[in-house]
Amino acid sequence: MHLWKSAMDDEIKSLHDNKTWTLVQNTENRKVIDCKWIYKIKEGAKESDPVRYKARLVAKGFSQKEGLDYNEIFSPVVKFKTIRMLLAVTAFYDLELEQLDVKTAFLNGDLDEKIFMRQPEGYEDKIHKDYVCMLNKSLYGLKQAPRQWYKRFDAFVSKIGFSRSSFDVCLYYASLDECPVYLLLYVDDMLIIDEVNE
Repeated sequence: MHLWKSAMDDEIKSLHDNKTWTLVQNTENRKVIDCKWIYKIKEGAKESDPVRYKARLVAKGFSQKEGLDYNEIFSPVVKFKTIRMLLAVTAFYDLELEQLDVKTAFLNGDLDEKIFMRQPEGYEDKIHKDYVCMLNKSLYGLKQAPRQWYKRFDAFVSKIGFSRSSFDVCLYYASLDECPVYLLLYVDDMLIIDEVNE
């Protein structure tokens, strides 16, 4: 049991560090959504890697209403033909390929709407138990979470010099030190392709 509690503590710390919400007083007519914990055991990549216990706090987004709690939810993902094409380019030109998983990706999305959520069970503020969480950042489970993450990611990579492909909006490219760099985004997973750095 203590391994799950430790995983939950880590998740709450991450949410607080990211300033995911602000506690505010609840009002009578305010719509407040619930949240719940999702648990997962992650096996190590190698047999020698330890098993990890992962707890994730998710909003019960199924109770959100279009036009009230969100306006748009569509978020693009990289096309499979783009992945196949760049894998072929990677093999042909002997490029480096790295896969990255963005930890707590959805928590990086800024919300356009005001969303209120009940405090996580077992982690209620001792002084303000009747307060609710006004979400500052997107949270897993919200209908608009993938879209908000994509918008934030797109703005960031554009700011650091990547261009978005007109063929696939989840393919970005740049030239760093005269070497091509490709970045593919699939929700919260990325592939980065560039030349081998000696």
